[in-house]
Amino acid sequence: MVGLPADSGPRKVFEPMNAPPDPDSPLEADLPVSSKKPDAPSQDDAMAAKRSGDPGVSGGEGQSGRTIADGVDVERKAHMARSSVLVMGAFIVSKLIGLLRERAIGHQFGVSPEYDAYVAAFRIPDLLFTLIAGGALVSAFLPVFAAALTDEDETDAAAWRLASGVTNLVFLVTAVLSGLSALTAPWLATVIAPGFTPDQQALTAELMRVILISTCVFAVSGIQMGILNAYQHFLTPALAPIVYNGGILIGALWFAPRLGVHGLAWGVVLGAAGHLLVKVPSLVRRGFRWEPLLDLRDAALRRVLWLMWPRVLSMFTVQLVFLVNTRLASQIESGSVAALNYAWVISQMPQTILGTAIATVAFPTLAELAATGRRVALRTTFVEALRVMMALAVPAAVALLVLAGPVISVLLQTGQFGPDAAAATRLALEMFALGLVGHVTFEVVARVFYAQQDTLTPLYIGALAMALNIVLAYALVGPLAQGGLALANSIAVSLEVWIALMILRRRLGRVGGRQLAGTLARSLAAAAVMALAMTAALGALPDAVRIGPLDGPFVDGAARLGIGASVGSVVYLAAALAMGMPEARAGLRWLRGRLGT
Repeated sequence: MVGLPADSGPRKVFEPMNAPPDPDSPLEADLPVSSKKPDAPSQDDAMAAKRSGDPGVSGGEGQSGRTIADGVDVERKAHMARSSVLVMGAFIVSKLIGLLRERAIGHQFGVSPEYDAYVAAFRIPDLLFTLIAGGALVSAFLPVFAAALTDEDETDAAAWRLASGVTNLVFLVTAVLSGLSALTAPWLATVIAPGFTPDQQALTAELMRVILISTCVFAVSGIQMGILNAYQHFLTPALAPIVYNGGILIGALWFAPRLGVHGLAWGVVLGAAGHLLVKVPSLVRRGFRWEPLLDLRDAALRRVLWLMWPRVLSMFTVQLVFLVNTRLASQIESGSVAALNYAWVISQMPQTILGTAIATVAFPTLAELAATGRRVALRTTFVEALRVMMALAVPAAVALLVLAGPVISVLLQTGQFGPDAAAATRLALEMFALGLVGHVTFEVVARVFYAQQDTLTPLYIGALAMALNIVLAYALVGPLAQGGLALANSIAVSLEVWIALMILRRRLGRVGGRQLAGTLARSLAAAAVMALAMTAALGALPDAVRIGPLDGPFVDGAARLGIGASVGSVVYLAAALAMGMPEARAGLRWLRGRLGT
């Protein structure tokens, strides 16, 4: 996916799914993907396949004996739905802590040259993490590891040997490249941010060397996430980003006052260590075994590497765009790099809660369905997830556009973060909001390709989108400054999703185009009504809202944000129900069930 790295800070951090801590609960219990025998396709699945011309399934009854015509097990659907909701809750907690972290950083540093250097220092660590131990690795590792777990001819020991081999190889490669990057950090800083002063570039190099330590830690932590997701376990991986954000928050509150911006970098290292350690107990309970082996002749390991290299190149295109954006922003004016990053971090909250949560829960199921040839069920699961994402992402994007000012006032405007910094950040945030639907939906679109062990197609699509993003960045940075860089990202990712859907339509026979178009049209119409209602409600407020003796940007922003969000939520749900959106009806039924009404 073209764009800035999603994160809980400048780094892209895995934010997997949640489930209840009770090991006996049905959500925490591993689904059949972690057993030696996956569910056999149901008779209804075979009938649905016959109607669609899908040769990939055959008769038989599923393990639970409860299936529907699309071939998707009812218990699995319920598990995915409950896990998605619970994971969204965990992500909300993580993002709230992350936003507290951003507010603490904003109060301490604003959009100062020091914070510009801190943001720029992440570029090389992010590049190494993303290409070696990030999304590229998990996208290739998880399907192969899941297949090893469900292989009737193999034992679980084979899967754990694969995990050990991949972990050892990735850690060694990451450590070597991190060491080389640390040695050449001063030169790399001049390449990343040519518009910085010599002192800023020197500071960037110093911070980069500290942050590279966390990259080696994440090399192991990323594989842990893939293993637990393959077991359909989502609780402790969901806690990991919360711990990571907590580490950086500690850096901002306690380390930074004593060590300056270096304290933030050491907070990153602390958070990365917590991100790794919090998942260890769950791994042990699932029979975790590590062996000091590295056999490049192992067929499964070679399969992971073969699937990984196109994904590496694809992720490189993402990082290339980010490097270009950082170079361009460093040459606008002081604080532009920081403003762009603040806006991206805020836009990541709805993207992670809606996109990453649903897609990560769906990915292990998509991988299993693809591995067992259940194309009808694969298609149905994908389309349903995409429709839910659209129904949620469209109003989120519109709300972010309308409430960009109050959001920034509440989250960031304090201390060194003044009105000028707020204005610069708002411009970028509004432009990022235009691409929110694309970013959210691409989370699941890309995973359909990876579930089929196809990493080449996303590479080609990503390369095209990357080229467009860079061209647009150079064209728009002049008239719109950092807002132009954000707008270029939004246009490129939207085109990327459209191309991917066209390819999936040819490959899967259909992707529910009419249903997707209907969901999108109704969501846009309901969101338009919502925007009008929110604008009217905000327009009725005085220029500067006071609450008793309290006033200031935070109070005014909090009042506008609370009123706008409340009005928007009610109006969107009412409009969606009036338009007959099935996603709205399902959401209302779930809410009534939670409230016991």
